[in-house]
Amino acid sequence: MTNNEKLFNMPFSKIYDLYVKKVERKNQDKAKINELLFWLYGYESDSIDQLVNSDITLEAFISQAPNKNESRHLIKGVICGVRIEEIKDPMYQEIRYLDKVIDELAKGRDINKIKRKKD
Repeated sequence: MTNNEKLFNMPFSKIYDLYVKKVERKNQDKAKINELLFWLYGYESDSIDQLVNSDITLEAFISQAPNKNESRHLIKGVICGVRIEEIKDPMYQEIRYLDKVIDELAKGRDINKIKRKKD
């Protein structure tokens, strides 16, 4: 199993918990994570809570997203040493979009700037 496959098959609940811990250490709250998940993939907070309590994988969470934001492709930069816009694997790129916006939130970036918009 490749590293990407391990990541794809990781439970969403585990990733979500890591995101919550990361942003809470930086005095942010999980409501902002949920706001970003709604912006990025169209999941309502109630749905996120249900998914966190299920065994859905990260890949399934992204694949089954109700409304992927067309502006997510405007998320650029480096995360985990990889330039997001140069990633060839679409699922891996989606995961890195998510990582990038959570990282920006943890760093204190204004949430309205994190939510990119087409000009």
